[in-house]
Amino acid sequence: MNEYELLDSGHGRKLERFGPVILDRPCAQAVWAPQNKKLWQQADAFFTRKQGLEWRGREQLPDSWVTTVNGIQLKLSTTDFGHLGVFPETRAMWDWITQTLQAEKRRRKTPLHFLNLFAYSGGATLAGAKAGAHCCHVDASKGMVQWARNNAKINDLAEHPIRWIVDDVNKFLQREIRRGRHYDAILLDPPSFGRGKGGELYKIEQALLDTLELVKGVLSDTPCFVYLPSHTPGFTPTVLQNLLQQLLNSNHVECGEMLLTGEQAGTFPVPSGTWARWQAATTEH
Repeated sequence: MNEYELLDSGHGRKLERFGPVILDRPCAQAVWAPQNKKLWQQADAFFTRKQGLEWRGREQLPDSWVTTVNGIQLKLSTTDFGHLGVFPETRAMWDWITQTLQAEKRRRKTPLHFLNLFAYSGGATLAGAKAGAHCCHVDASKGMVQWARNNAKINDLAEHPIRWIVDDVNKFLQREIRRGRHYDAILLDPPSFGRGKGGELYKIEQALLDTLELVKGVLSDTPCFVYLPSHTPGFTPTVLQNLLQQLLNSNHVECGEMLLTGEQAGTFPVPSGTWARWQAATTEH
């Protein structure tokens, strides 16, 4: 089941449906003209960054609501930065994670250990849990980890083996290496700029190589995949592909764009980030 849809885009905006709520938000990539101007009149609320961060019509929205995105139920809420608690361009990645972990579980006849770094509200964590993987969810924001835990409850996964960790990612990885813990599948979606649990500064251009080396240190002897998406301008698919090829000494790295897509024919897909992934040959399907 899916209750998300890109309705239209253009003039630096995107019009999206999240269950019963239709939102008009900024989208710098959408430099073309909107295709259906009448649709935009249906927006329940409008967010702009032109004169500071401002919602218009926010008071008419519920404080929070639950929407199903590619089979995963998520609590959504309008934040002061215009975010909602989901980046729907990652939903194809969730499907891939679920399918890949399920296939490898059948092959190995045992659950895999899946590590989700910079894990936000937990969509990918729950995709892994749905596949039967034992999950570890790591984010520096206590509020986002609690949001993700609430999402697990909504999806009846509160009792599933998921470790919920509030920590700076690099410090967490260093401790996991010392503890000798390893993971079969790893996803990391680093921010362009962020702060760790203790206020540690994270700038992707300076910190990502260190993070990737630490990720390599917690990979199991029989890894399934490493998935690296990014929303950082300049981090093209080729950049991410080069990083994973160098890290894993492998030419078997796929890459591409993350896209917002609509259900109606003719709706332009909107590029909304990039990704690269390495997959062990035995897990390809």
